[in-house]
Formats: sequence, structure tokens, C-alpha cells
Amino acid sequence: MKLELARRTLTLANPLQSAHGEVRERELLIVELTGKDGTVGYGEAAPMESYDGVTLADVQHALEGYMPVVAGSAGMNGAQMIAACRRVADLPQALAAIDMALWDRGGRRADKPIAQMLADTPVDRVPVNATLTALDRAGVAEQAAAAAREGFGAIKLKVGVGDDAGRVAAARAAAGPRIALRLDANGAWSVEQAVRAIEALSPAGLELVEEPTHGLQAVREVRERVAVRVAIDETAAEHGALGAGVADAVCLKVSRCGGIGGLVAAATLVRASGAEVYLASTLDGPLGVAAAVHAAAALASRGAMPHCGLATLSLFAGLDDQLPVREGAIALPTGPGLGVEPF
Repeated sequence: MKLELARRTLTLANPLQSAHGEVRERELLIVELTGKDGTVGYGEAAPMESYDGVTLADVQHALEGYMPVVAGSAGMNGAQMIAACRRVADLPQALAAIDMALWDRGGRRADKPIAQMLADTPVDRVPVNATLTALDRAGVAEQAAAAAREGFGAIKLKVGVGDDAGRVAAARAAAGPRIALRLDANGAWSVEQAVRAIEALSPAGLELVEEPTHGLQAVREVRERVAVRVAIDETAAEHGALGAGVADAVCLKVSRCGGIGGLVAAATLVRASGAEVYLASTLDGPLGVAAAVHAAAALASRGAMPHCGLATLSLFAGLDDQLPVREGAIALPTGPGLGVEPF
């Protein structure tokens, strides 16, 4: 089998501000795996240094190290190839690209969508939240009203970035009372700050607050002191976090879990702890979002899942959205494998 790499850059139509800083563009690595039968599988590596501390150079170096493994993989199954690559470089963001390409290639060979390889009866639509990117009240209100008109059942707003009270109030007023309002602090607050902020913002009616602070113990303390549901995202990367039961919900991402297989296993562990699971994008490209949609469709067939944060392709300028949101949900791709093509 042959492994090839290509670098691609996506530019956001409007910069996205969070506690991690401002994001204007996303650099990705596209992986292409070609077997002797000529069938190609595509994957995507989407590290974000400000979020996970991993650089694109780190991932490229790891993927280049995997090339001899892939070239000598005759007789290996997918799990064995991933294990062999992990021995070279145990970097989830790089392994995720290989895993994704193996699933895509397997689906293309079997002429089946990946979700149908993961579950007998995957759901055909994955409900998603709209992400509000504006930093001013008027802009937030405009985006929230648009999300309501477009049929979204949930909206997500970054907090810890200024005028939280005004923007949250504007979002709720514009969206109306029936739409779930989710806040994401990206760990911007200390425990005391988080408790005060959540108590102050909760009258707006909050579905949950994601990553109010960093660290298992800190999140546990916040959860014990507020009435609003708490979720973890970045903290989910800590050792033992998935089964710790410190939060009401856990946000999982394909890249951080090392691929589709790792994500499904992680979701199983989280659910066993009593917490809910939802999936999100780290501003991934079409391949990464498609992988998460397939995993979400399979997981949703086995248990309830909150709205997923996968409606992010429309945030990029000049990108053909292969996974458009209609009435607040992304339809499961029906084509073989991932069901989308690299951009």
C-alpha cells in the first residue's frame, strides 16, 4: 500500500475568537492510501496547536515516519497497521488520518457508508448546533435569529472573550425560548470565576456549559456548585478523564481520539460512566467532519446524543460544503466510505 500526503489551507470567512485566541485559517494534511487493487482511501490530519499543543510539522513528521510501515503492510489488517504506526509515533492526530483513510478505503471496497460498517441501523440525520462567532451583541443577535430561521435546535456561543452577559442575553432574545443555548468557555475561568459566571448567565436558560475550567478536579468542583449541566472538552484528553464521571457530558473529537475506531471506543467508556457523549469538529475539513458524522450516526443508534458541533464547514470562505445543514441536521452521506471527497 502507498501513502501520500498533501497540505491544504482553509480560510475562515470571519475569524473565530475563543479563550485559545483567534483563528483565521486552518492548515490540514490530506492522507491518501492506495492499495494494489487501486482503491483509494482518504484521511485528514487536523491538529490545532492553540487547542491541543500539536503542530502541523509534528503530524507531518509522524506521517512521514509511517510511510515505511504502510509500504510494508502486506498481510496486515487495519488494526495491525494502526498498531505498527503507533509504535513509530504515538500521535493521535496523525493516527486519526491513517485510521480515517483505512475506513474510507474499506467502505469504498465494500460499497458501503462507514456508518453502516459501525452499526446495523445508524440514524440518517445528525442534529447539530449552530456556532455563533460574532463578538458584539448585534452580531450575535443576527446570527442567533438566522439559526432559528434555518431550523437549528441548538446554538453555541463562546464565552470568556468579553461582554458575555450582553452576548448571551442577545442570543437568547433573538433565538427564542425553545432553542437550546450552549456556552463554551474553553477553560477560560478559574473555579471561582466559573461558578460566578455560570450563576450570572444561567437565567438565560442554558443547556450546558462546556469546559468552564481546565482539569478534572476543577471541573468536578464547578459541577458540584452550579445547577447548570457541565461538559468537558479539552479536559477529556487527561488520563482517566473519559471514565471519571466528573461531568454531565463529554465532547469527543475524531482527531484527539486517534480516529473513528478510537472515538467509538471512547464514547462507549464515557457512556458507561453515566455521562452523555456528543461529537464536535476542531474546524476540520470535509473529511474530518464526515468521519465524525458517520461515528455520530452510529452512536446515536445506540443511545441518545445531544446536538453535535459539526456544522462548521459553512464557516470557511470559498469551500463547497459537501455536508450542508438542513433543518438543523446533517444528512448521513450515502456514498461508499466517507461519502465525500477531499477539497
